[in-house]
Amino acid sequence: MKPVLVIPTRYASTRLPAKALRLLKGKPLVQHVYERAIQAQDRFETIVIATDDQRIQAVCEGFGASVCMTSTAHETGSDRLAEVV
Repeated sequence: MKPVLVIPTRYASTRLPAKALRLLKGKPLVQHVYERAIQAQDRFETIVIATDDQRIQAVCEGFGASVCMTSTAHETGSDRLAEVV
């Protein structure tokens, strides 16, 4: 059985808000991360982006990613991962 790859992503970053949606070479940062993950997709059962923000959800679905909406109460990415798994 292959593992699931979960990419925890949030909008309300404390040091750099909206970091996941910042453009780098014309694409949101989260898309760059997702595209790197896709290069290794044969190692995973599925790849999913976990977020608590509808703006991130919309952008990710726009480039074809699977998205799992999570609680806004999570303090860490690990908490978000635990909800998805």
